[in-house]
Amino acid sequence: MSGNTQIRKGHGDLVPQSRGWTLITGASSGLGAEFARIAARGGRRLILSARSEDRLEKLASELRERVEVVVIPADLARPGAAERLWREASEGRRIEILVNNAGLGLNRRFGDGGVEEAEKLVAVNVSAATVLMQAAVGHMRREGAGHILNVASVAAFVPGPGMAVYHATKAYLLSLSDAVTAELQAEDSDVAITALCPGPVETGFFDAAGMSSDGPSGPMRPARARDVAQAGWEAMLARRQTVVPGGMTRLAAFAGRVLPRGLTARIAGRAYGKA
Repeated sequence: MSGNTQIRKGHGDLVPQSRGWTLITGASSGLGAEFARIAARGGRRLILSARSEDRLEKLASELRERVEVVVIPADLARPGAAERLWREASEGRRIEILVNNAGLGLNRRFGDGGVEEAEKLVAVNVSAATVLMQAAVGHMRREGAGHILNVASVAAFVPGPGMAVYHATKAYLLSLSDAVTAELQAEDSDVAITALCPGPVETGFFDAAGMSSDGPSGPMRPARARDVAQAGWEAMLARRQTVVPGGMTRLAAFAGRVLPRGLTARIAGRAYGKA
């Protein structure tokens, strides 16, 4: 993924700009916006996608001083939206980085209420992420190299009573990332996949999921989105397979691997006030 052009920044400074493109989903706020800022500082041309066109355009205006930015609004919960997004994003462009960041949460006992919210969560967290990742792997293989950063969660390591579907979707994304990594390594590919598994992050996620903005109770307090995004970005460029930022988060992930799943489920349920 070599070769750069240069664009003008404020006051006439020249900034190297990558010839490839970085596609970021869920880019309008939180981790997505921080990934976009990090990429722009590195001179990477950006394709930003989320549901809110107004918020995307506001972020794009901020970043266009540094790099070229394309905005493609998309609601990934809708059938076919992920395919359309990839088709539009990749038309005439080489995507060298995909950040699969879009995600939804749902804080509710399984079986309570209707199924529409759970269907949307699975559509975004599983179906859309899979479609985009599959398209990116094929595209990057043909181009000879690329990076995919899948934003999973420490929730991938433990069952989550009260957020059962959310935890299950993140376990799926982590498993998919690991399996496809093994496939790519077996063929000696230069396409690399990194799964970012943070704990609570200071974003609008908890409010959107119907939780306190402070997140679950317990020793893991929300980390700054900027710090988590930086850790994930650096791990991706270093071709690390999995990154779990934060000492308490790494301890929780380790516990999820070694302790009985029934026990970790009860602990998680207490943190969510559901068990």
